[in-house]
Formats: sequence, structure tokens, C-alpha cells
Amino acid sequence: MIQAMQILQLPLLELSERIEQELTENPFLEVAESGADGDAPTSDGSADGAERNAEVVDRSDGAESMLELFDRIERDHGDGSRMRASSGEDGDRKYEAMMNAPEGAITFAEALLAQLGPIELSERERTVLEYVVWSLDERGYLTETPATLAAELTLEVQRTLGSASSTTAAILDEGPAPAVIVDDSGEQSDQPDPPNSSAAGAAIAPESESPPDPEHGEAESQDLDADELVVTEDEVRDALERLRETAHPGLGALDLAECLLLQLPGAGLWSPFMRALVTNHLDDIRANRLPQIAKATGHDIEDVKAAIELLQRLDPSPGSGFGEVTAEVIHPEVMVEYEDGVVNVRLDRERTPSLRMNPMYQTQTFRKMLKEGSKEDRDWAKKRLEGASWFIDAILQRESTLKRISRALFERQKGFLERGKEALKPLRMQEIADEVGVHISTVSRAVAGKYAQTPRGIFSLKFFFTGGTTKTSGEEASQISIKERIKKIVAAEDHKKPLSDEAIAKALEEEDGIKIARRTVTKYRKALEIPSSTQRKQY
Repeated sequence: MIQAMQILQLPLLELSERIEQELTENPFLEVAESGADGDAPTSDGSADGAERNAEVVDRSDGAESMLELFDRIERDHGDGSRMRASSGEDGDRKYEAMMNAPEGAITFAEALLAQLGPIELSERERTVLEYVVWSLDERGYLTETPATLAAELTLEVQRTLGSASSTTAAILDEGPAPAVIVDDSGEQSDQPDPPNSSAAGAAIAPESESPPDPEHGEAESQDLDADELVVTEDEVRDALERLRETAHPGLGALDLAECLLLQLPGAGLWSPFMRALVTNHLDDIRANRLPQIAKATGHDIEDVKAAIELLQRLDPSPGSGFGEVTAEVIHPEVMVEYEDGVVNVRLDRERTPSLRMNPMYQTQTFRKMLKEGSKEDRDWAKKRLEGASWFIDAILQRESTLKRISRALFERQKGFLERGKEALKPLRMQEIADEVGVHISTVSRAVAGKYAQTPRGIFSLKFFFTGGTTKTSGEEASQISIKERIKKIVAAEDHKKPLSDEAIAKALEEEDGIKIARRTVTKYRKALEIPSSTQRKQY
């Protein structure tokens, strides 16, 4: 039962992957191909659907011996119950699978480092630059100051170059350097280094270190002085400059104001007025307080509006242009058609092929070999047979449940199919569960991650379950329909005198008979990402 609920909850693409996995792992499961008359097998989700899917086409055709069958199964679909010697063919299959696996998306940092690759830098400069790149967030901003990054890098350098310096000094001597040991009495004693200690030291020495010269060992040991063990803030800032010159002028900013300031010179906007807007008035710009900005800067409102338009052309998120963004792919599974007041609901069967039991399991040869085979073979076959039968039933049950729930859902939401979002009715999952005769958790699982293609577009099935309120006429209005009305009221307002939330609530009551509180209008407006009346005002 738990596994059946998991199958019901799977979105269409995940279900397709699960079907492919089952077909690969279970030899008793196969896709029901078209019959001899060219008609594809169908299933309406009824109780005897599994029997039709398990129909045998020709029991005497191509029956394999038990030994050949299990050898093939163990070779291609074995579950590890038998020990198998690895062969070159197995290695080839694994290598082919690895080569055919899709690559992961390139991250922002990886894409940025690839663009910075051709720059000529010393090993130390490149290390600092890479550290800075990996310290950027997804917007391209630094989350720590250059001084903090320099301190962190200094610790890293001291852990690596510092140990390399002492080891290098030791291996420059003609013989192994003695190790100083302090015994329990507090006295020092010299002991030779353990074997291969010189080799270990050379392994962590810097790549730029010259080969040891016995005659100049004293001078070489002084190459790594105290200054080389400290990364300065200037080095971090130099790395930021290279980063901005090569990739984007706004990268590495600490906040939005710095990001915009960094872009002003390249955009030809480096003027006292523009710098003052960015430095002192970003909050006023967000709140649309143009008169205050004009008064503070000594410019008229038209100049302020023109300057803000220029600022809006700058990039507030310079990191968004790097790396790969994987867009969500939506494949609707429920197809809804509406004509002359009749709702027709069907499921997309292209990605969910009809399944059936492999007819070989009903042949006399197979049954005979099962009786004569070992207990291990019988247990293996029984497990696979039960798994195939259960999976077919689970798929059929999923199709039947999803179709019944979808049909009941869109019968309730005919108004949406006719007139759009404004006609959506309030609907709870419990209502559909009662109508279909299932538990509310079944409805929740059935609609999770599923999409419907309707005459009004593609929507998530969960979209059609919404709360609402009752109009003065007694008719019910859903939250979505109320939001649509708010959008239209705001779109039709006088932009020089925008409506307050209180005024919008009054308009809803007078024009639509919808009585809701001002704070509810505020909540819906924010959900729609509509600015406040102060921010919407045009000067």
C-alpha cells in the first residue's frame, strides 16, 4: 500500500524514469506492443485491466531453457545473489554508461574561472584570484570584506608555505636533519628523521622552489621570509580589479550601492548627481519619494526621473550572467477539453506505456524448469513475478485515481474553463475526496507535482484548490478571482492618484459585492507583487 501511494505521488517525468527502471531490472515485465491488427492495447483503469495487460500472445514461441534463461537474467539483471566474475564486456557497459551520463550544470564560479583562465598571473596571484571567485555569492557579491578575505588567505598560506619553508630548510642539508625531541625530563635529544621524511617534505614544497643546492643551502632557506607568509588586502583588491576588468565591472561588490557605483564609469554616468543618488537615495528611489530626492539634490523631478531610468539600465546582479540555469520542464499529464458545456478529461499516455507480464512466465517450459530448478532460482523468479504484477496494478490504479479526481475537479471548475481565473470557485480537497470516495491524503498525493493542459493554458492541479469568500449576492468568489479583480482595479487607476488599499477594498465591495478587510487587500497585493500606492504614484 505504501509503495502504491508512492507511485501515485510521482510526477509524470519521475514516473517515466521509474517505469524504465522497472523494465530494465525485471525481465518478467514488458511493454505491451501493438497487436497483429495494428490496434494498440488500451486500459481504462478497470479492475480487470491487469488481466488484459497480462494477456499471452503465443506461449509456444521462442521458449528458452531454464539454464539459458537464468544465465541471461543473472548476466543482465542479476541482484547480486550469485557471484559473477567481471568480464571485459561488463567493463565496457559500465564505461559506456559513464560516458552517456549527462554532465552537471556549470556553476557560476566554474564559468567565471574558465573566462579568467587566459589571464597571465603568477601562481600566487592566481591562487588569490580563485579564492576571491569562490567567495562570491550567486549574485556576484562578496559576503566578506577584502580585509577578511586577506586574513583567511594568510592562514591558508601559512599552513602550506610555512610548513614547506621549514621542510625545505631541512632537506637542503647534506644529511637528514635531526629531529629535536623533548623527553619527560625536559632535556632535548637529537634523533634522525624517519625514513622518507625528505621525500614527504619535497612533496609539499612550493612548485616554484629551486632544486636544493648544497653550496647555497643557507641562502635558499631564507627565500620564504615573513612577508611571503602574509596575503595583504592590496593583493585581494588587485585580484578584484582583474576580475572586474575581465568579466564584469560590478563583480565583488559588498552591496547594491557599491555594485552600481562600480558600473557608473563604464556606463558614462560618473557624475556627482548620479553618485549622490546611488550613495544617499537608494531607499528613497525604492519608496518612490521623488520630491524628497529633488529637494535634497537641488534638481527638479524630471531630472530625477531621467536619472533613475539610467540607473535601471545597470546590472544589480552581475553574477547572473555566468553559469548555467536549469529551467524546470513541465509536461502536463492531464489533458482537459471543454466544448458545449461538456468536460472531457484524459491522461497523456505517451510517457506511460501500457505494461504487461512477459508471456514467457506462462509457458510449460518455464514452469517445468521452475520445478526442477534450485530453491534460490524459484525464490528469485517468485520475487520478480510478484514485483511485476504489483507494479502493473499500481500503474493502473494511479491512472484510474488521477483520472477520477481530475474529472471531478474540472466539473467543479467549469467556470474557469469558460471565463478564466476570475470565475474560479473556492474548492477544498476534502470536497473532491468525498465525491470520488477516497481519503483527502489520496487527493493530495494525486495532484502533487501534476499539471493539466486546459483551454486556458497549463496549470498545476493544486492551483484549482483555493479558499475564498461569499459575495453579497450569495455567490462564492475564490482568492484567485479576487486577486485578478485587484490587478484589474490597479491597472485602471489614475497613476497620478493611485488607489490606497482601503480604496481598493471599497471598490471591490461596490463593483463586485466582495467585502474583505483592508489588511486582506494588502496581503493579496503583496502576493501579486504590486507596490503600495506611494510607490505606484507617477510624478
